[in-house]
Amino acid sequence: MKKYSVVICGGGSTYTPDMMELLCMMQNDFPLRKVILYDIYSERQEVVGKFGEVMFKEYYPDLEFFYTTDKRKAFEDIDFAFVQIRAGGLKQRNNDEKIPYEFDCIGQETCGPGGLAYGVRSVIQMVDLIKDIRTYSKDSWIINYSNPAAIVAEATKRIFPSDKKIVNICDMPTSVLDAYLPLIGVKRSQIYPRYFGLNHFGWFTGLYDKETGHDYLPDLLKYVEENYDEIHEMFKKKIKDKNDHWAITFLDHLEMLHDFPYSLPNTYNLYYLYPDRTLKHYNIHHTRYDEVMNGREVMVFDYCRKIAELGRMKGTEFDISSKINPDYTVDNPQAASTVYADNDVHASYLVELVLSIINNANEIALVMIKNDGICQNLDSEMMLEVSCRIGKEEIVPLHYGSVPAFEKGLLENQYACEKLLVDAILEKDALKLRQAFTENRIVRDGDLAKKLISRFIEVNKDLWPTFK
Repeated sequence: MKKYSVVICGGGSTYTPDMMELLCMMQNDFPLRKVILYDIYSERQEVVGKFGEVMFKEYYPDLEFFYTTDKRKAFEDIDFAFVQIRAGGLKQRNNDEKIPYEFDCIGQETCGPGGLAYGVRSVIQMVDLIKDIRTYSKDSWIINYSNPAAIVAEATKRIFPSDKKIVNICDMPTSVLDAYLPLIGVKRSQIYPRYFGLNHFGWFTGLYDKETGHDYLPDLLKYVEENYDEIHEMFKKKIKDKNDHWAITFLDHLEMLHDFPYSLPNTYNLYYLYPDRTLKHYNIHHTRYDEVMNGREVMVFDYCRKIAELGRMKGTEFDISSKINPDYTVDNPQAASTVYADNDVHASYLVELVLSIINNANEIALVMIKNDGICQNLDSEMMLEVSCRIGKEEIVPLHYGSVPAFEKGLLENQYACEKLLVDAILEKDALKLRQAFTENRIVRDGDLAKKLISRFIEVNKDLWPTFK
């Protein structure tokens, strides 16, 4: 059986421990010979890397593992590059989210002006990273789940038009399914989706049983309609406090579904359809950045440091033997409740995609791909997020047809914004940058666009090109 080599780009990410743990769990289905962490932020990566050394030594002893900031060492002799970089780091995320609030505008890392600012940095760094990977590894799969994925996908489509092994994915649609399918007793593994949109701006219009072809979406929508008050109360009870971002988001999402009860939308649609409501979620003193810094950032790095200091996981509260081998019983009763790594949905979704590639299984998954007639009444150049068959040598989209007028108008507006932004980045064109910001549904004003751009230029400095 072939064993594969994987590099995780963005090795210092708080999502990396989950990914590495999942690779341990999947070693029978996705056998590996080498795992490498690569990051330009060496101090962050070292914390995660030392955790990885302990975990792989105990649970994957025949695996070669190391972490590095050297491109050649990272990218030579690899089969897959998993890319989860954050261009500009968390410092710039803080700016992306808080600067818009200076002007009474939504501050969010992938939507609105903050997403556009992040997109400028991401395109530049992603293009350089892909070129570096291709210098040392001509035929590896590059699977990107860095944000803002729609803007990155638009750029990579243009710069690497013949490279069919660059895949842009997102886990948010999967999270929506995981939140709603249990309401009707259906597992995500049972269905394949019909979905269309841009990344972070899309809709499920079918949820088909893999064996019978039955569409569960009408069942789900009917169930939500008939039990709305009960489900609303259930979602509301999941909110721990005012900082429980995702629980609050899914409550708002349920209300959006109630208002537009004919499809299952992406949670990020909230920012475009309910900008006044989402503006009130945060303020200049407190955004999602602060929640991450005080929550996940602390917990994950504490988790990694504790394990590195212990030098072992087996026989401790951090033992994951039961996850790797379901028949193994962990002696320590605390283990199941104290392990932090919980295999975020993005890690699971990525590995599901990889399994379909290596097994040529042609499973259906949502990825970003050039329209070319998939949605016949949308721009043929759009990088749509749609259902595709995933094979060993190619990704084949499923034809969708025409999209309704309401969604068509929203998507064309958003695509114009994203297209103009990529034009601006590649051409260093200040006018197109201003057009992109003005076009954005959350900005909507030329004077505001100029003010936002001025502030973002000020804080991004050389992370942005010089626009003329």
